[in-house]
Amino acid sequence: MTKLRKTRVGLFGTGSWAQRVHGPALAAHPGVELTGVWGRRPEAAGALAETLSTRAYPTPDALIEDVDAVAVALPPDVQAPIAARAARAGRHLLLDKPVATTVGHAREVVDAAASGGAASVVFLTLRFSSAVRPWLAEQALRDDWFTAHAAWLGSIYAHDAEGPAVDSPWRHEKGALWDVGPHALSVLLPVLGDVTAVTAAGGPEDTTHLILRHTSGASSTATLSLTAPSKAGGVDVELRGTGGVERLPETWGDGPVDAYARAVDALLAAAASGEPDPCDVRLGLRITEILARAERDLG
Repeated sequence: MTKLRKTRVGLFGTGSWAQRVHGPALAAHPGVELTGVWGRRPEAAGALAETLSTRAYPTPDALIEDVDAVAVALPPDVQAPIAARAARAGRHLLLDKPVATTVGHAREVVDAAASGGAASVVFLTLRFSSAVRPWLAEQALRDDWFTAHAAWLGSIYAHDAEGPAVDSPWRHEKGALWDVGPHALSVLLPVLGDVTAVTAAGGPEDTTHLILRHTSGASSTATLSLTAPSKAGGVDVELRGTGGVERLPETWGDGPVDAYARAVDALLAAAASGEPDPCDVRLGLRITEILARAERDLG
């Protein structure tokens, strides 16, 4: 019996998420050969590669040349050009959210994936959660939704947060709209439909409020923050319709490593079948378009 060749994947990025989630999930996946690691800091790439029993690469293009797919754990505006180069070379894409923070860069990735025949998945954590995924599928079957509210209130930059703030310059610059906004939209869109209108207003510090109209006729709101007081933080999604009220499961199931492993499964399935995954780069582009429109309201 012929043994199937594993998919060769290169990991781009060496930060906390790459160390704690992407790297361990890829190294443990039975269908993946973790070919190597590239990072903007060579010493960090070498250390992570050693931990994952692989090798560090000197340039992004060298790693792209040696793999079938790329997994990216980099800031969005670093991720987008690397993803576009990889896709044009026919490499499949496993990307982090947001795909980019400009519509032009996100569209470039979509166009490159189409021209290169690359399958793609954007890792939107809840869409691959063992508890939330079936809950979302169940809610999407209903057509009686009237309104919804999503609250994504993080405290990583709150004045009363314990421990050091996350060292992430792009999050400091772009705030909650771009960091947790994709998570809120990833839950609202499959249930209520695409967004036809969006209005945004600022709150305390980086807090942003969104008002959304959807193709289903329903409306929704979202409150996003990375600076909420630590006792006020949390995540909640509430859906209201003629059949009653539904809320996001309090327990999301297993942790992010297992959720990421499901995203890897989804990418391998899309690459093998040629059928696009619902969380492909086109969804990443649409999320970028909605957030960019909201950002214009904020000035």
